Amino acid sequence: MDELDKGLAISLDPARSSPYLEAFHAQMRAWEMATPPVAPLVLDFGLGSFAEIGLIETWIANEAAEGYCGKYLFVFDGQTCPTHSHHDKHETFYIVKGAVTMHCGDRILEMGPGDVLPVAQGMPHSFTGKGPALLLEVSRPCQIADNYFANPDIPIGGNYRRQTP
Repeated sequence: MDELDKGLAISLDPARSSPYLEAFHAQMRAWEMATPPVAPLVLDFGLGSFAEIGLIETWIANEAAEGYCGKYLFVFDGQTCPTHSHHDKHETFYIVKGAVTMHCGDRILEMGPGDVLPVAQGMPHSFTGKGPALLLEVSRPCQIADNYFANPDIPIGGNYRRQTP
């Protein structure tokens, strides 16, 4: 199973994701932005509160053999991508549209179109939309297991310990 399939496996089911995808596509049309021809990941990180904690990822490329990944990350107004870090992946975020409040380590940054933020391995980070926002992530290849979430209730990633019966 490739990493995009793993991502789709933890994405919201079509019935629950449909209204969010419609709103996402409407916003992209309003911005006159095209999206890659792949299924977006509609993620609530297993918390069941997509409007507050979640995002929509559209993968542009995840070229493990070549050593790079590119994704669009979309958040609605007030929606947060939860605090996490990566052991292997270095990321650079570029704000394409809208604005976010980015938490990176001890820093809180207000970022808007054209702003760039590199995030080193091991650095905790999260971001919240100030209105709808679109970020471009350029990074090392994505590996679902290389997400280490601060919230222990998030049932995915490298630090998740499955419950045993």
